[in-house]
Amino acid sequence: MSELKIGVVGLGWVAGAHIETFKQVTGGRVTAVCSRRDLDPAALQAQYGTPLKVYQDYAQMLADPEIDAIDICTPHPFHAEQAIAAAQAGKHLIIEKPIALTWDEARRVRDAIDAAGVRAMVCFELRYSAQFTLARAVLDQGLLGDLHYGEVDYYHGIGPWYGQFPWNVKKDMGGSSLLTAGCHAMDILLLMMRAPVEEVTSYATTSTSEIFAPYEYPTSTVTIVKFAGGKIGKVASIIDCLQPYYFHTHLVGSHGTLLDTKLHSTRLPGMIKTEWSTLATHPVDSGDVSDHPYQPQFQAFVDATLAGERMPLTDFDTALETHRVVYAADLSAQRGTPVALSELA
Repeated sequence: MSELKIGVVGLGWVAGAHIETFKQVTGGRVTAVCSRRDLDPAALQAQYGTPLKVYQDYAQMLADPEIDAIDICTPHPFHAEQAIAAAQAGKHLIIEKPIALTWDEARRVRDAIDAAGVRAMVCFELRYSAQFTLARAVLDQGLLGDLHYGEVDYYHGIGPWYGQFPWNVKKDMGGSSLLTAGCHAMDILLLMMRAPVEEVTSYATTSTSEIFAPYEYPTSTVTIVKFAGGKIGKVASIIDCLQPYYFHTHLVGSHGTLLDTKLHSTRLPGMIKTEWSTLATHPVDSGDVSDHPYQPQFQAFVDATLAGERMPLTDFDTALETHRVVYAADLSAQRGTPVALSELA
């Protein structure tokens, strides 16, 4: 196989960003879309600048031998069954987060992927952002020493001004604050801390603003994360805030601290103790998917899949572990007690 031909299921805001991104990916090409709407192929070609075969029946798309991979961009509750069906049809997988709304569903997806022997990735694309590529380099070069504390927080008011708002507010669609959005922050915390999670304690609340009243689940959560080896961390997932988008990162180590894009390190002689040094990079500062770093992630997936290898950073198993921590956090908030990760085996 010299090219990965991709079928996109679901044709909303995120799918549009995926289709546009694949135009910049070598070896991968979107060739088909599946939507419940009656779409005009000519209009789609005019919109996206590439010919697209149109399906309304997902099973028919999966039966197309010319499609090598399925890109799942539908609302959250459809992800698990669509991923399982695609794996059973022998298709590689790109899955928008979340993988599923429950741990049991996520395990079923894992089992289907393993049984079929297909490649899969999950869209935790912030791991490929310039900001966190640089942060990983700071850690790799030992500028922070040994991390013992980290906090990564997601502040993004998802209100009526977002197209997904009408369905995202429903418990059986959005799932939770972490599942619908804040899982990006949890994923980056796990990437940075580099240690298995042993236990989580989570608390949940919600805004009294009428703007966010339609939500059927708590819209603000804070989770304390206990890692193996004694490290600790914190993730806030706040989707009912009225402020500019803010993806907060604070990593504290034995030789320095990284605060968003600011650094202080005792391993860089000559630094002024009372001032931060700013790292010139492109920060994660928008919830607009058109600004997200899909291109390097999709390129890594295509390259690895064509080579028959597992992709770096956002392979399915790595993303599943982030989801496992999220499910444990939601369970902790529901119970009002700490939850050991061993409960979710």
